[in-house]
Amino acid sequence: MSKYDFTAIEKKWQKYWEEHHTFAAGTDYSKPKFYALVEFPYPSGQGLHIGHPRPYTAMDIVSRKRRLEGYNVLFPMGWDAFGLPTENYAIKNKIHPAIVTKNNIAHFKAQLQSLGLSFDWDREINTTDPEYFKWTQWIFLQMFKKGLAYKKEMSVNWCTSCKVVLANEEVVGGVCERCGGEVIHKVKSQWMLKITEYAQRLLDDLAEVNYLDKIKATQINWIGRSTGAEVDFTTTTGETLTVYTTRPDTLFGATYMVISPEHPYIEKWADKLSNMEEIRAYQEKAARKSDFERTEMAKDKTGVELKGIRAINPVNGREIPIFISDYVLMTYGTGAIMAVPAHDTRDYDFAKVFHLPIIEVVAGGDIEKEAFTDCATGKMVNSGFLDGLSVEEAKVKIKEWLKENGKGHEKVNYKLRDWVFSRQRYWGEPIPIVYCEKCGYVPLPESELPLTLPEVDSYMPTDNGESPLSTLDSFINTTCPHCGGPAKRETDTMPQWAGSSWYYLRYCDPKNKECLASKEALDYWMPVDWYNGGMEHTTLHLLYSRFWHKFLYDIGAVSQKEPYMRRTSHGMILGEDGQKMSKSRGNVINPDEVVAQYGADTLRLYEMFIGDFEKTAPWSPSSIRGCKRFLDRVWALQDMLTDGEEYRPETRALMHKTIKKVSEDIENLKFNTAIASMMALINEIYALGSINRAELRTLLLLLNPFAPHMTEEMYEVQNLGGVLNEQKWPTFDPALCVDEMVELVVQINGKVRSRLQVPVDSAQADVLEKAKAEPKIQDALQGKQIVKEIYVQNKLVNFVAK
Repeated sequence: MSKYDFTAIEKKWQKYWEEHHTFAAGTDYSKPKFYALVEFPYPSGQGLHIGHPRPYTAMDIVSRKRRLEGYNVLFPMGWDAFGLPTENYAIKNKIHPAIVTKNNIAHFKAQLQSLGLSFDWDREINTTDPEYFKWTQWIFLQMFKKGLAYKKEMSVNWCTSCKVVLANEEVVGGVCERCGGEVIHKVKSQWMLKITEYAQRLLDDLAEVNYLDKIKATQINWIGRSTGAEVDFTTTTGETLTVYTTRPDTLFGATYMVISPEHPYIEKWADKLSNMEEIRAYQEKAARKSDFERTEMAKDKTGVELKGIRAINPVNGREIPIFISDYVLMTYGTGAIMAVPAHDTRDYDFAKVFHLPIIEVVAGGDIEKEAFTDCATGKMVNSGFLDGLSVEEAKVKIKEWLKENGKGHEKVNYKLRDWVFSRQRYWGEPIPIVYCEKCGYVPLPESELPLTLPEVDSYMPTDNGESPLSTLDSFINTTCPHCGGPAKRETDTMPQWAGSSWYYLRYCDPKNKECLASKEALDYWMPVDWYNGGMEHTTLHLLYSRFWHKFLYDIGAVSQKEPYMRRTSHGMILGEDGQKMSKSRGNVINPDEVVAQYGADTLRLYEMFIGDFEKTAPWSPSSIRGCKRFLDRVWALQDMLTDGEEYRPETRALMHKTIKKVSEDIENLKFNTAIASMMALINEIYALGSINRAELRTLLLLLNPFAPHMTEEMYEVQNLGGVLNEQKWPTFDPALCVDEMVELVVQINGKVRSRLQVPVDSAQADVLEKAKAEPKIQDALQGKQIVKEIYVQNKLVNFVAK
């Protein structure tokens, strides 16, 4: 047989699949369906990196197997193409973002196709396509009409050089990640989405989906449900400072309060405070820090006392000082906290710096040395009417007391904050709202969607930080849809997360011009059966899209409460040096070069064989060469092919076991062990010196999801019956998968001394007799007395000896 020419054969089959629309999802809604989804990529200028093929190949393997099992499979791909990187590139190179996007997509798509991924390209979507973002805007309008989209003044990160609002992730060390310019906090009016309205449902409905435990845990922690109380502290000026606390039982230990540097009471109290100059200086310093830097636990504790005004502890009437400190954020809770330094490490450290009282209220620690934080249980002390009660009893009693005395009430709280939904940028979906002096904020009529981006001379934000759209009178000035009077368009655009919050729905019916997708298509395809994506998107995209889906369910646009029934994640591929790949480290691997040198099938096989799919793994040149050698051995099987349409007696059991192993491992994301079992099968076949047509046919079907090009070619060349991708996945007989023999470990005092081959389910007496006859065991037991014999059937023997 000639040498395997992977370059020619891969091109041949990629062309065949494209011309025959082999992987196009069917419209026969009577067939069982399977919807497989991977996170659609942002089409960057750098193109595909070596990490992309890992999750794509994994779901491609599952999808190919499902097609062979008779399912109507939807495995789509598209482009999450709006966003800041494209705009920054356009600004730097003076190219329209639309052109940048088009070029990047063309490059990215060619790379994906070169890997032989079985995407349904007939359903390709692009978030920057007006026919797509028309429905993104439509969803926003429905949220606005239901009161879930609103505008609010809030503090934002502001780069003084770029003159643009930055996300927290774009602020590093207090400076702009892109230009290194100084970053300060500014108050700006922002569009918000009320995701907090769905907080409890987002928690409760996790019980209805099959997500990895770590994914569920991450969402649960991010939503952060807690039960506690809101407590009112009056101040010496007569105003009330309200705090939320999960530990109202510790109120007697509250010896000071802290409010955010942005708290509105500071301006209200300005004429009553004797140290406003000191307060102003601290506010300016705090404004230069990101929220992440401000809440970092390890940082030095700083703050300024508000001299001239004090708070009054509601349970004992004592006056306590009020501080401002940057670790309290106005965007979280009420922007004010009560501090109990005896039982909170940050409060303790702050109290030590400012020489504040520390009062133990839960017994059990040594507060002279450190805060006693292990206080979820215990007895109350120094707590008046709560003394002697357990923590749980005290929580109940203090809540009753607060309610009876009008000092507070029980409350459920969530760490989850409403979603900041506007960006002062050009390259995003225009927000379809106008502002009328008479009518306020008014939605654009749905008949006027999509509202498209106008041409601009510059994509740079303005000097005051507004969007480039704010300079275009022809875009801004319009008429109010409600009263017909003069109005101004919203000039902010949506964030990159908007288009990805519902894209999985559009794949169901991507060319529909009347609605985001037809009810028939949505009812058939939804929910997504299996969605794989990165852990880094668990608290952003995954949470946002679940929120949008629940809203669409509430308005009757979809019929399911949850968008994804199963969610898995994958580990990152590291550089050869074991570090994250980056240009600066010089350890980046270009998949185009790997495909050119070894072929797409080898790259696919290697990325699945590299290790546990859910864990990180370093790139290994020697291992990829090993995968290439394995495929060469498969190709060479054609030289030892013999007739035979049934498995031979000497291969029958192994064939069935291999079918079972590969089938189950694919479902459990154990791709590396599935490949290992096929390697073991090949070794056995080479030991026999031949393979018949039935055995080759099954092997090629099992290997096809991993190495589709080679297997299609071999199936055709050997004329094994039709086209491989139209065949049926092989089945196994469970009775033939049971091992006749099993290997046991033989231990002495828990340490492995030998191994033993015995018939499955052997009787204890027979196994013990055989184990004692083993020479290694006899030597190890010489001069010792066996005091106990342990036998775990089909697993181990352990002799306890003295």
